[in-house]
Amino acid sequence: MKVLFATFELAPFTKVGGLADVMGSLPKYLQADDMEMAIFTPLIGSIDKQKYNIQDIPNSQLRLHFGWAEYVFTLKMCKLPDTNINVFFIDNPKFFSCFNVVYPSGIDSWYEQERFITFSKAILEYARLLNFKADIIHCNDWHTSMIPVWLKTSYKNDEFYKNTKTVFSIHNLAYQGKYFPEVLDFAGINKDEVYHQYGLEHYGNLIWMKGALNYSDKIIAVSPKYAQEILTYEYGEGMDWTLNINKHKLTGILNGIDYKVYNPETDNSIPYNYSVKNIKNKEKCKQKIVKEFWLDYKKDRPLIAIISRLVEQKGIDLIKYVQNELMELNADFIILGTGEKRYEDFFVWLSYNSKNIRARNEYRADLGNKMYAGADMFLMPSRFEPCGLSQMIAMKYGTIPIVRATGGLDDTVNAYPNEGADGFKFYNYNAHDMLGCIKYAIDIYNDKKEWKNLVKNAMNADFSWSKSAKKYKEVYDSLSK
Repeated sequence: MKVLFATFELAPFTKVGGLADVMGSLPKYLQADDMEMAIFTPLIGSIDKQKYNIQDIPNSQLRLHFGWAEYVFTLKMCKLPDTNINVFFIDNPKFFSCFNVVYPSGIDSWYEQERFITFSKAILEYARLLNFKADIIHCNDWHTSMIPVWLKTSYKNDEFYKNTKTVFSIHNLAYQGKYFPEVLDFAGINKDEVYHQYGLEHYGNLIWMKGALNYSDKIIAVSPKYAQEILTYEYGEGMDWTLNINKHKLTGILNGIDYKVYNPETDNSIPYNYSVKNIKNKEKCKQKIVKEFWLDYKKDRPLIAIISRLVEQKGIDLIKYVQNELMELNADFIILGTGEKRYEDFFVWLSYNSKNIRARNEYRADLGNKMYAGADMFLMPSRFEPCGLSQMIAMKYGTIPIVRATGGLDDTVNAYPNEGADGFKFYNYNAHDMLGCIKYAIDIYNDKKEWKNLVKNAMNADFSWSKSAKKYKEVYDSLSK
């Protein structure tokens, strides 16, 4: 079986969110004698070509027409680290390598459409050029939503793709690729063929993700709970009707985490290593991290971490609503993340106007790991969360999650005082429900015997990719038959 992964971000080369981690890990755990895989991603300017030994592919120049213009692409490649899987980097200096970030802010929305359309079309043409005749093309989020649409329209009579099936993963339904239908001319897709309610049309606009939902052969949501939630009006982001029509194609598979990367026993980025059998060094990690956030170390005072994109989805408004109460808690908070300016400014203000809350508006993977290792608790009060990897990483580091019971957060955290509990949950998207849950966690923290059991359960939880990869393989097998 041949599987082609189409993704706009890929760890360790580029990372913005969980998509990069998934695409950087899942193929590793799918490696088998009966599978050949290839990953296509754009060559963003910040990628270190020397570090990863990324080489030019000779005679890879590809000329493609979009609208009235011709664009030239080239191809580079390397191996996904620690694997024999080929990673192909598509380059065009107008769309990809001119940026040092994956998703540049402030760009024109038409230009944004051009970036994803040209990338997706180049994948299909390069697969042909390389003679990589995929049984499965696994597309991810709206950036590659065009591929299932093309395969059922412009390429439907193409001999090269006659046996190719598509799998479409929803990592976050909120981002859908909404635009005007005129962009179909640029994409070279017949408007009459796709611009209807069972295609890409949605209340007078074009939505690429809707097209992927309608035209793909299988749809995967990144947790079982999220697969249920997105069928409802509350969580469906306007796509609930379309998803219910395609319910027979939808399944939920929980993302995993790579314990070769996230493991306090072997993590080189944390000051002291530790394990579930010998956890004493975790307290030393706490002593170090509070200093990095300009706080005083207090042995019996809990440290609560937040590592997040600072966007509305992540529940930042709940924190704003009870900011005064949080300042009075017998606990310290450390926050790491970037996002909307209003939230960045809010955390800067809190850092200067509170004794127990400190934030850094940046993202550094090494600093994030130090926070996982040094904190006692991890707060994730999301309004919705397709899967979430942070709570699973925190648990491996013995940092107890406090989460809102939604999506993957509900699937992964077993709430105290249940048997085998490894975290805390609140259910309503309400600031005082969150505050009450934090206070409850602090109370249990003071019971050292109970807290020790929580930490042990959390560190022993298994969210490895090996289990999830088997379910992906079952989906692929069902289509290839």
